[in-house]
Amino acid sequence: MTKLYQKILKPIFFKQEPEKVHNNIIKLGKILGTYSFTRAIIHAQFHFDHPALHTTVAGITFKNPLGLAAGFDKNAQLYEILPEIGFGFAELGSITGEPCAGNPQPRLFRIPSEKSIIVNYGLMNDGCVAISQCLQNKKFRIPIGLSVAKTNDPKLDTLAGIKDYIKAYRYMHSLGSYTTINVSCPNTVDGQTFGHPTNLKLLLNALAQERHERPIFIKIKPDFDEKQLLEIIHLTNAHDWITGFIISNLTTHRDGLNTSKQELDALSPQGGLSGLPTQKRSLEAIRFVHQHSKKIIIGCGGIFTGQDAIDKIKAGASLLQLVTSMIYEGPGVVAKIKREMVDIMHQENIMDIDMLKQEYH
Repeated sequence: MTKLYQKILKPIFFKQEPEKVHNNIIKLGKILGTYSFTRAIIHAQFHFDHPALHTTVAGITFKNPLGLAAGFDKNAQLYEILPEIGFGFAELGSITGEPCAGNPQPRLFRIPSEKSIIVNYGLMNDGCVAISQCLQNKKFRIPIGLSVAKTNDPKLDTLAGIKDYIKAYRYMHSLGSYTTINVSCPNTVDGQTFGHPTNLKLLLNALAQERHERPIFIKIKPDFDEKQLLEIIHLTNAHDWITGFIISNLTTHRDGLNTSKQELDALSPQGGLSGLPTQKRSLEAIRFVHQHSKKIIIGCGGIFTGQDAIDKIKAGASLLQLVTSMIYEGPGVVAKIKREMVDIMHQENIMDIDMLKQEYH
């Protein structure tokens, strides 16, 4: 199936407008997940399981540590098909307090030479009320995380923004295995207001008054320097109800790539970069946060190979997330990465993921 995607499907997809392809994939995935026989076909093509990959994190059992990152399934429609592709878990959303149309189109741009996507969706989603109604009483076959964020609306000031987060949190928190507070979307009109320590402190103090029935993660950007990271770490360490971090979101840095900043700006002056450009920055941030906090880390950004995955675990991550490698290599990349992880651990005489974490964490 990987060769089919690379040689036939990808060339067709990459001749079409990215958002159109994405929307069609979501529709197809939802249909394939609806019926047991289509799920069985996908399972037979893509699934790979190995006991060495089984792990328990934050009291949740995972068949493998590789998850789908938030941002792909914005309206939480693919939870039936994602287990068959082989994900150990999935994070859906981000979901906001109010329905959000997002930024004007076009807002998705491929950069094949960088194995990257410029993403400028602006938190497009149907809002917490509609999405929570769709997820009520659903039984998920893998752990499902739900990412919440502030509605992308310039009229929301800091206090209104906090109320918006709280609304989304209240609607979504009890429905998934864990909740992520996304304070790092780079595509909002307010410029990531709640990613900055002063406002993050206000938000966390407000969330501290809510019920905490599930593990809670804070998703941060890869672009903080060490001083800024220490501020974020100290803020979160003050709250024992925060389970950990997701590191990281998209990067807004456009320098140091093979593609010039001018070329990227010509495609879209706004938007964050996914995939390979985030790899080094996220790895460094994971390592730094792990050295200064005992909280759990979910590593995200530029995972294309089993070695990329192992590197993030060795740096301090307990779980992993990806999106962009699936776009460039197809859904078969999930099984490929897992097989490579098992091979690397075998070569290093490491029995399983938990042993790997014990050795390096």
